[in-house]
Amino acid sequence: MYTSDIQIRVRYAETDQMGYVYHGNYAAYFEVARTEAFRKLGISYKELEADGVGMPVGELRTRFRRPARYDDLLTVRLLLRQPPEGARVLFEYEIYNEAGQLLTEGHTLMVFVATSTGRPVPMPTNIQERLLPYFSEDEFDSPVLPTPGAIPPDAPAPAAFSK
Repeated sequence: MYTSDIQIRVRYAETDQMGYVYHGNYAAYFEVARTEAFRKLGISYKELEADGVGMPVGELRTRFRRPARYDDLLTVRLLLRQPPEGARVLFEYEIYNEAGQLLTEGHTLMVFVATSTGRPVPMPTNIQERLLPYFSEDEFDSPVLPTPGAIPPDAPAPAAFSK
């Protein structure tokens, strides 16, 4: 399993009229956690895209337990509990306040796609090599049963990712 923590200070512009972090900002917090986790592993989104591979979001889920507020210092924990499977990788998130209270949980299912076609492609080898130390080789080699409603490998690319 791989974990990575980052800290984000809630800015006034990220709050709503009630003083809570606006729900739409959590997707951005998740994105910052993913980008920084990859950076810590030596993986660059910029280089990935230059190599013709994108990682659009296939699914986003968020569960709010307690509100985050202006000027809170949040710890966003990213967890990879299982290695990427084929063209997909499931990132899980937990957001804590300074008191250590769990505020928010969520996940994003990301899909590796060829930027030229929008079609799913296998996880790039350099990413697999960077993640291998955090998982057993058996986890990378053994097929994982798809979750109900999972995207079949031969499914057409979502229209938003087609060119």
